[in-house]
Amino acid sequence: MLYIDDIRKEFYDATHNCFAYRLGAQGLNFRTADDGEPNGSAGKPILFELQKADVSDVVMVVTRYYGGTKLGVGGLARAYSGAAEEALKLCTKLDVIQTKSLRVFCVYEDVNIIKRLLHQYAARYEETYGDAVEFVAHVPLSKGEEFSRAVTEMTSARAGVVQVLEELP
Repeated sequence: MLYIDDIRKEFYDATHNCFAYRLGAQGLNFRTADDGEPNGSAGKPILFELQKADVSDVVMVVTRYYGGTKLGVGGLARAYSGAAEEALKLCTKLDVIQTKSLRVFCVYEDVNIIKRLLHQYAARYEETYGDAVEFVAHVPLSKGEEFSRAVTEMTSARAGVVQVLEELP
């Protein structure tokens, strides 16, 4: 991961940059790395703290400089777990809302109606003004059909909604 590579470059003189990450709605996509520490003594304790805090879509790197004291596997696990726990206490949890992108086309006369609906339904949106007005609304997955129906009803079908096909990388 580029983020972890950036941390390694920033703390190039550290003895270890151990990490864990959890991705996805339930955090089922995860990985750990001990970066040269004894197997299971760093990445797994960090991952455990991420799971305990019930966070996902997060990467945590704990950087350690060897200070001349051998901690042993148990001591290392407690140190990495404790560092991760303390870091998580400093963090603010944010809800991630999964959205679908919907393109709305309308005439200028319907802009106020569409904006009212966007404020009601969309997590965010972009607007482009030309011969007609185009909005790209990022609507929560559970509200997409309701939003489309409201646009059609409120504009007497003068405005149209089309789902934006996501581009593949």
